[in-house]
Amino acid sequence: MEFVSLNKVNTYAPSSRDELIEHAFSHQKILVAINAEKILHATDDSRAIINRNLGYPDGIGAVWALRKKGFSKVHRIPGCELWLDVVLKYYQTKSFYLIGSAQNTIDATIKKLRSEFPGIKICNYRNGYIKSKDEEAELARDIVRHQPDIVFVAMGSPKQELFMMRLQQHHQALYQGLGGSFDVYTETVKRAPTWWLRHNLEWAYRLIKQPFRIKRQIHLIRFFCKLHLNQY
Repeated sequence: MEFVSLNKVNTYAPSSRDELIEHAFSHQKILVAINAEKILHATDDSRAIINRNLGYPDGIGAVWALRKKGFSKVHRIPGCELWLDVVLKYYQTKSFYLIGSAQNTIDATIKKLRSEFPGIKICNYRNGYIKSKDEEAELARDIVRHQPDIVFVAMGSPKQELFMMRLQQHHQALYQGLGGSFDVYTETVKRAPTWWLRHNLEWAYRLIKQPFRIKRQIHLIRFFCKLHLNQY
């Protein structure tokens, strides 16, 4: 599977979600969502995290950049959808460990997964509030005990990526960082309606609903300008 360096951030251009999932699974990589912000504000540390793993085009900015580099068929792959693609593909054959969000959210997530994917093997789960090195060490030991095939971590970037890299030192698996995906899945947070999603305008819908995001969305304009000035 090919990738392009965008501001020295390696971003893969999968031909399908299945190709991305299978590549990540076979190489036991951490799936890292890439958007315009992560490319625009990349640091040596963030690049190192992403480039050791598997960055995929979660945001429309990353899609624009990949298309400009010649990958005309690449499509946006939202992380809040991708993890459910992973579950659908493997829930009958693989085991899962889930970490993240508040206790009521992770409880609701587990309940809904067991309802929608009968027979899914969830080894264990816990909330995302890990308050000490001792708690993290106990979690790592529990993961080693259960040997899950797939680990989902919903904590937000870059905290979740750093956390997954530490866990990976204890247990090799497919890892994916999910940010607020459990909240979306349990409908605590509403996604944009279908029309907005279909036209790659989820960012605009969120801006309308949350005008305070304007400071972040300005970065998308900066990114677009730099992209068309061939600065990536």
